[in-house]
Amino acid sequence: MAPKTLAKKKVNHAYIIRDKRICDGSPIIVGTRTRVIDIAVEYDRLGYSPDEIANAHPHLNLSQIHDALSYYYENQTELDKEMAIKEKRTAELKKIYISKIEGLLRG
Repeated sequence: MAPKTLAKKKVNHAYIIRDKRICDGSPIIVGTRTRVIDIAVEYDRLGYSPDEIANAHPHLNLSQIHDALSYYYENQTELDKEMAIKEKRTAELKKIYISKIEGLLRG
């Protein structure tokens, strides 16, 4: 008997949308401008629990946060590329412009 292959099942994310007019098409939580990548950074890189993320974003509920994390992990390669592009652009801008606080400290 041949081994069964596991087909990747497409999951419906009820709380996540993409709209080119909002956040340059980055996936967001429906009814907000909260990007999936922002939730992923707080969870995966900063080590916040879903409860801590909900406390930091009182307009979100745990279902929305868990759906955002599920979406992120299903699309991690693509979203990590998006984050890398945005981080690179931020670093480029920091070389050109200084923050107001840094300007005040420099005199």
